[in-house]
Amino acid sequence: MKDFISVLQIDRFFLENVIHLARYLKDQQKSGEREMFLEGKSVALLFEKPSTRTRVSFEVGVHQLGGQPIYIDARTTQIARGEPLKDVARVLSRYVDMIVVRTYAQKNLEELALYSEVPVINALTNEEHPCQAVSDIFTVWEYKRNLKNLTLAYVGDGNNVCNSLIVVASMMGMNVRVGVPKGYEPDQKYVEFAKKLAEEQNSEFLVTNDPEEAVSQADIVYTDVWTSMGDEGEEEERRKIFKDYQVNKKLLSLAKEDVLFMHCLPAHRGEEVTEEVLEGERSIVWEQAENKLHVQKAIMLKLLRLKRGAYGAL
Repeated sequence: MKDFISVLQIDRFFLENVIHLARYLKDQQKSGEREMFLEGKSVALLFEKPSTRTRVSFEVGVHQLGGQPIYIDARTTQIARGEPLKDVARVLSRYVDMIVVRTYAQKNLEELALYSEVPVINALTNEEHPCQAVSDIFTVWEYKRNLKNLTLAYVGDGNNVCNSLIVVASMMGMNVRVGVPKGYEPDQKYVEFAKKLAEEQNSEFLVTNDPEEAVSQADIVYTDVWTSMGDEGEEEERRKIFKDYQVNKKLLSLAKEDVLFMHCLPAHRGEEVTEEVLEGERSIVWEQAENKLHVQKAIMLKLLRLKRGAYGAL
């Protein structure tokens, strides 16, 4: 596996390895220790879409591992003037050791990966956000340890985060329920893949238009913004359609007493989530945000297959 561009191309073994490696890296970071696994290596961050957490966590992660991050705003490159992506991939491959890409179309990412001689990581497309999903599952694992038969309820828009999350959660044996308005379900390709995984794991998978059905007795309740990047023209319409899908105290009360609330951020308080829930004692969104740093470091190291002491080949 050279690249990390889709949750449809990974397996449970990879996920478990990333989880345990991320835990090791997080413990190491907290203790103040550093191992320069990326010393002498450069990582290009080629971004077409705005970013806060993903960009900073990748830049800091590369730096903490001893490498050199190179942020590239695609709007300032020859891509903006029509240079073919396959040419960009072949040139960058001769300069850097890895390419992290945040772009619009999944097919553009796939083209870059096809022509790149170095690993390519998906830092978000319109279809997927795999680094976010793996980081989210790592966060749940930190709190719950045993993921099997935990129930994850996703409420809101069946967007790129949802597409990736339902696959990764199902892969780890979790029960998955998606509560979304009619017409805003996750991509059918990811639904079918998640259903197949759920059958293999003997776990539950449900897509419903009833948010209360989704949240009932859930262990984790997850939401995201109602209007993703690129959909800003639908913002007013979406507010009306999604108004009954807000995660508030009343909806959260239907979940288990020790429920965890998650949001990948940025959050629009008063829309998809209330201030009370986001800042409440059941919210783990800040730990969730931090864990992107540790998980993305783990993914980079796994792809580069470096060695680290007693853990052997990554």
